[in-house]
Amino acid sequence: MTIKWVQSDPLVMNGEPFCYGSRLTVRQLLELRQNGYTLTRLINDHPELKRMGVAAAYAYAAEHRERYADFFEPDGSLAGPGLTPAEAAGLPEPYRAGGIVVEPD
Repeated sequence: MTIKWVQSDPLVMNGEPFCYGSRLTVRQLLELRQNGYTLTRLINDHPELKRMGVAAAYAYAAEHRERYADFFEPDGSLAGPGLTPAEAAGLPEPYRAGGIVVEPD
């Protein structure tokens, strides 16, 4: 079975896209990232999250920039710390975008 890491259901979270296995929306994850939350802190505070799900939420935001424009820096990267290269190792290519999922250089 393939997991769809970011889901949207009109009956869940008022239709706001959320991370599979949690009640955290993509917007909430972006707010936490913007406020300095690293992957380690996110998973410590929300053990239901998975590395793949967080990366998928960041990639989803990049695909829907108009919806999440407030979370992007002028250079096109997402605000706040992303995954470190070590944390991103092993993720599928679309989930390793520099500045979006992985911390900017």
